[in-house]
Amino acid sequence: MKRVCVYCILLAMMMLPQFIYAQKYTISGYVKDKATGEDLIGANVMVVGQTIGTSANGYGFYSLTLPSGSYDIIYSFIGYSDDTVHVKLNADKTLTVHLSSSAIMTQEVVVTAERKANVQSSQMSVVRLPVETVKSLPAFMGEVDVLKTIQLMPGVQSAGDGNAGFYVRGGGPDQNLILLDEATVYNASHLFGFFSVFNADAVKDMEMFKGGMPAEYGGRISSVLNISMKNGNMKEYHVEGGIGTVSSRFTVQGPIVKDKASFIVSARRTYADALIRPFTKKTSLLRTSGYYFFDLNAKANWIINENNRLYLSGYYGYDKFVFGSKEMGLKMNMPWGNGFVALRYNHLFNNKFFSNTSVIWSNYKFNTSIEMLTMVDEDAENNENASGFALKQKSGINDWNVKQDFTWLAGPKNTVKFGINYTHHEFTPNTMTTEISDTTLGENFANDNNQFAHEIGIYIGDDFKINDRFTLYLGVRNSYFVHVGPFTRYVKDDLHQNTIDEIRYKANQPVAFYWDIEPRASFKVSINDNSSIKASYMRNSQYIHLASISSTTLPIDLWVACSDVVKPQKGSQYALGYFQNLFNDKYEGSVEVYYKTLQNQIEYMDGALPGDDISDNADNYFIFGKGYSYGVEFFFKKRVGLFTGWIGYTWSKTNKIFDEIDNGEPFPAKYDRRHDLSLTATYQITERLTASAVFVYATGNTTTLPISSYVIDGDIVNEYGKRNSYRMPSYHRLDLSVTYDIKTKKNWKSSFNFSIYNVYNHKNPYFIYVYHTGNVKDGTYKTVAKQLSLIPILPAITWNFKF
Repeated sequence: MKRVCVYCILLAMMMLPQFIYAQKYTISGYVKDKATGEDLIGANVMVVGQTIGTSANGYGFYSLTLPSGSYDIIYSFIGYSDDTVHVKLNADKTLTVHLSSSAIMTQEVVVTAERKANVQSSQMSVVRLPVETVKSLPAFMGEVDVLKTIQLMPGVQSAGDGNAGFYVRGGGPDQNLILLDEATVYNASHLFGFFSVFNADAVKDMEMFKGGMPAEYGGRISSVLNISMKNGNMKEYHVEGGIGTVSSRFTVQGPIVKDKASFIVSARRTYADALIRPFTKKTSLLRTSGYYFFDLNAKANWIINENNRLYLSGYYGYDKFVFGSKEMGLKMNMPWGNGFVALRYNHLFNNKFFSNTSVIWSNYKFNTSIEMLTMVDEDAENNENASGFALKQKSGINDWNVKQDFTWLAGPKNTVKFGINYTHHEFTPNTMTTEISDTTLGENFANDNNQFAHEIGIYIGDDFKINDRFTLYLGVRNSYFVHVGPFTRYVKDDLHQNTIDEIRYKANQPVAFYWDIEPRASFKVSINDNSSIKASYMRNSQYIHLASISSTTLPIDLWVACSDVVKPQKGSQYALGYFQNLFNDKYEGSVEVYYKTLQNQIEYMDGALPGDDISDNADNYFIFGKGYSYGVEFFFKKRVGLFTGWIGYTWSKTNKIFDEIDNGEPFPAKYDRRHDLSLTATYQITERLTASAVFVYATGNTTTLPISSYVIDGDIVNEYGKRNSYRMPSYHRLDLSVTYDIKTKKNWKSSFNFSIYNVYNHKNPYFIYVYHTGNVKDGTYKTVAKQLSLIPILPAITWNFKF
């Protein structure tokens, strides 16, 4: 009954504006790039001299209903010149507008699209970055990185060098929903976090919600990062790419049928391993060891007619690390990667009612193979006659997702979104096989105890403008999750040492069922045209967990589903902010405070080791607790001119509470950082020369170290301090880059980018390890702590081209 009442209230609020506002005729269509035909997601459509307007949706579609009359309508988008169109509305009208790109955003370029959005929109805690801004900043080894740029915003913290994932307002890396063309990306990094899986040449738009998450998003409790791929040039064929120090990329796009269908294919690969190997000795570890990654983005779209469009997107990324030593008789092979295929169909029922249907397959897998070899022919580099022992491990997750989303543009001040989302999950926990020579043992060693689950989300949300000062968003999401068989529950004794019983579930037999109501709300009050106050609340449930047994975030971390043992993660966040534009909207600033609670968090119990869950359930080795986080974020940005950039600062605190850890006392999360500062600056020196800089500073991560050592029966035993009671040294780094555009010849454009990562060669901590030296008997024994740092000063050069 309560759920019915919630929906009734929302429906009444949606219908109210229909009686208040005089609706006569509708102008609708698409906003596109004039040169390429690409849809401009989020383009603003405003009536000149009024506060009435709308923005294009995720497919470039807009709809604006106005009383009969004549209007000047301005179409704008960041980085593009505005276009003002005079229309006479005496009937419904369809109008597709093409905007021209602005090469340099100087003071003379009016950036109407961005200048009021931060103060006028009901949304808060939102990050939007143009791809060109990402490409202008210094990059690690010259490789432009979308994720690294997002981490320069307040409230978004890097996991550190050599760590995959990122942290948003005290949430863990598994609590971020990362979408690429609506497909879930479970591992967003290459090379253990040094590169992201997103090739900037294939990316069109990115948007991040740190809080105030709209109801159409669910399944994660901290944030959403929504990235859209380019559709491909509808007008003409283009090729672009870059050749860098460690990697190269190549993109081709163009029309299949001009102005009707197009495609884009973008590929990237590192090649340091291939360059080094020919110059190394056969006995060198560099010849038998190495690392590389490649990824491939592909997309095609077809405008069937004015009311129907079809999109087919795909991505595949692959990392491979190998290590081999003839002397040790050891060969290790570690591949992992993501992949997805997404088919989406847009249908326009009328000029106010838009729908999108999606069918998506996504997959993440991680494999490890370790072989102990006995060589028959010692001179053979790849000895097929080698015999020995092999251990193979695999884990991963496989999803099938069907979505139906609707957008009802009910009026100039009222937009309603509703839909349903179904996902079938298959989780592969640690599965292990062993081989001795040609004989395979333990093929069912892990009992193939995969986890199968169904997840459903039903949502509705309404964003409506009450008057010129007040805007309100209300939404609600119902989520359902059921874990089903086949599944075997291994029941442990009180000490978690022995299995005392097994419960077997048949195929599709329910193991556990959960559901939740997830309300979302945000409110904006305009103080004047240049400032506003906003507040938001969101409650989310998350039915999957990422279990990490190490202090770093790595591909070996295990995705697990909720079960009869593991309960859903729940998060609630409250946020309040003040937003201000200055000096004719050339500058913007904001201050946001937030408080977040986290329920049903997981950690491995003390003493748990990788492989303990073989022939067992992974969740038998978890402990459960809760957490909370609060903080304040400051942001100041210069938008236009020859000099642009921003400053972001976050003060925050994140604690966790587990009954089994430190007697239930709160302890800091490993990613708890009191201070996090980022500065970016870009300066257009000349028409062809641009310089940029990035500086970051962050309080060091926490860790747990021994506080004393004892010798018992000749063995050294360490006594550890409280959980995460030691804080590593602060992290700070300066990066610089210069881009020189070579003079354009006909349709050929190229540039050189010179960058230096970690300019002053600061040794930032990766982790700290402890070892013992000397002898107790002669009094030379001592305990030594050492810091491991990964990345020194790294210069890079990249040649970029486009024709």
